[in-house]
Amino acid sequence: MLDTLIEKTKGNMMGASLKVKLIVLVLLLVIGFGIYTFLTGNKKNDTQYQTEKAAKGTLIVSVTGSGQVSTSNNGIVSTLATGVVSKVYVKDGDEVKAGDKIADVDLDLQGKQNANQALSNYQSAKNNVDTAQANMYSTQSTMFTNWDAFMKIAQNGTYQNEDGSPNNINRSLPEFHIADDNWLASEAKYKIQQNVVYQSQTALSAAWSQYQQTSPTIYAPISGVISGLSLQEGSVIVASTNSNSAQSSTKIASVKTKALPTVSVNLTEIDVPKIHLGDKATVTFDAFSDKTFTGKIISIDTSGVVSSGVTTYPAVIKLDVESDAILPNMASSANIITATKDNVLLVTSTAVKTQTDGTSYVQVMKDSKPVNVTVETGLSSDTQTEITSGLSEGDIVITSTITTTRTAGQSSSASQSPFSSFGGGARGIGGGGFGR
Repeated sequence: MLDTLIEKTKGNMMGASLKVKLIVLVLLLVIGFGIYTFLTGNKKNDTQYQTEKAAKGTLIVSVTGSGQVSTSNNGIVSTLATGVVSKVYVKDGDEVKAGDKIADVDLDLQGKQNANQALSNYQSAKNNVDTAQANMYSTQSTMFTNWDAFMKIAQNGTYQNEDGSPNNINRSLPEFHIADDNWLASEAKYKIQQNVVYQSQTALSAAWSQYQQTSPTIYAPISGVISGLSLQEGSVIVASTNSNSAQSSTKIASVKTKALPTVSVNLTEIDVPKIHLGDKATVTFDAFSDKTFTGKIISIDTSGVVSSGVTTYPAVIKLDVESDAILPNMASSANIITATKDNVLLVTSTAVKTQTDGTSYVQVMKDSKPVNVTVETGLSSDTQTEITSGLSEGDIVITSTITTTRTAGQSSSASQSPFSSFGGGARGIGGGGFGR
């Protein structure tokens, strides 16, 4: 009988455990459904619109580019002389003319050797010019002599008719052709000798420039204002070599001319077809971004430059004003104006949308609701678009839409737990003592 009671008790306990499991499962399903309903069914979407009035104004279309200040208005004062600086004739800020003395150098042995060699080359070049000119005078004399001989034969009665017309029959004789050929040959030799003189004069100029580079006196190559002078009395100038192991010149200073500064900017292959000579531009510099300079396009390199597989096209902008603050190789950015249009109806470019058929439209607020309006567009910049038809000045245009999701009653019960409505029931069940 005791065994029967134990078995009955076990059966009752198993039955109670199964009921508890079923109750917990149902409770979990109810809670899950409640949470899902709370998170989804009670959400509402709030839509806000940012708007503006369509207004008339001036549309400016431009492209951008970055680059640096070129050195076209700066010349370099350099020398091949080596030794000790004995005298300096100028200082930074001084105005000089081409050929003015910059400094004197007491040459060392290498410097003297270079100067003497350059002087010898100059003297040799000068002798070549004198010889070439003497030969030119000789060929000129021969040319005139042969021309005179030819004219005497050509005007002879044998080779010229009484009315002054040429006697073509007799002019086919060898005597006439010999005189004609002598004249033409001497004329050709004279022209060749003229070119020889020009060539020798060019060589003389190059020899003189080379001598000036090695001369113990350093001269200004162009007229302008001295800047960056690195010399003082007692300074030592030593020889430097380039990659080919040849002596390279040493930079002493710069001479800045009165030419307006120029800026070279790189344009993409998409932008360069839009640019034309004379286009206006605004330029800013990284060194002083609070200042803006104006200028115009004076050169476009349409051959392009390829770097790392990317092609860019350099364009040169000449600034309208000179500024001592603008230095060579300063980084710069430019906006190049490609088109301007006055008194046109404008909207923000983000307001214009395109449909699948290619037509454009904007959304306009009417009776506090957005309405799609088909429009025709004209020019556009990075920020604004011209509307040629479909809108009127003063229309309220939607530029952007902001949609926010809000849970119903969130403002009043944002801090309330979603499980609070079930808390009492859970505690009641727990308090009922499942473990008892």
